[in-house]
Amino acid sequence: QVRLVESGGGVVQAGGSLRVSCAASGGTFSRFAMGWFRQSPGKEREFVAAQSWGDGNTVYADSVKGRFTIDRDNAKNTAYLHLNSLEPEDTGVYYCAAGVGISPRAVLRTAPPYDYWGQGTQVTVSS
Repeated sequence: QVRLVESGGGVVQAGGSLRVSCAASGGTFSRFAMGWFRQSPGKEREFVAAQSWGDGNTVYADSVKGRFTIDRDNAKNTAYLHLNSLEPEDTGVYYCAAGVGISPRAVLRTAPPYDYWGQGTQVTVSS
């Protein structure tokens, strides 16, 4: 069974930076397609970023492109989301997700077909 645990959220002023982490246990992390989503109060969960497992290909939501970076450390079984130039609109609970059995170059922008989800970490950006 795969388990994902996020950490690194917190409160930061607008313009600041954070790094959120997603530690995985179980399964073969190096073959997981990884993604990050977020949910703000009163809104549906939305896609933020994704990375393939085979070639490290990445894709971002337009709202975070140029400000956020997704990457991974397979030796540590951990995925990261680096959040820079944060805006109050970035406030929300950030979730990581893992897809198993995905094509090596695929980047997944929607909740299915991710198979596993973390519990989320809160990011609050004050103005």
